[in-house]
Amino acid sequence: MENPERICYHTNRTQCYTYFRITGDFDPDIISDLLNLKPEKTWKIGDKRQDGKPFDFASWRFGTCDEYDVLVENQMRKTIAPLLEKVNVLKKIKQDFDVTFTLAVVPTVRFDEPAPCLAPSLEVMQFCCDTGTEMDIDLYVSAPDAFEDGVDFAGDS
Repeated sequence: MENPERICYHTNRTQCYTYFRITGDFDPDIISDLLNLKPEKTWKIGDKRQDGKPFDFASWRFGTCDEYDVLVENQMRKTIAPLLEKVNVLKKIKQDFDVTFTLAVVPTVRFDEPAPCLAPSLEVMQFCCDTGTEMDIDLYVSAPDAFEDGVDFAGDS
């Protein structure tokens, strides 16, 4: 790929958010009823994206935790806490529908701050194993504007 477009992320502090998501071929309203939980965001197959194209999969998102903790396992625990008592229902959903479960972890790390600890706890790993939940970590690094302009942090250019 020639001259890839550079994308820069700017944050004042390191931050992270986590959430649980179900994707596949299903009706999100049925999932909400089965779990007796209100999702934060859903769409059905055929619903329109922002660009007008239809989604070819359904999505059910729940449990977003954006209360940053350098020990991200604490955020993961907050996300899955309401789901721990629903492991059997989640297994049944996985068995009855064509779905994927994902525990998403999305840190944006400032270049000049300590990196967060992204290791899941045994409790989180057990939940993922019991339910067949995949973990997806999308890591972003926040750099200052000077970096974007090609200025060396030591003052050299």
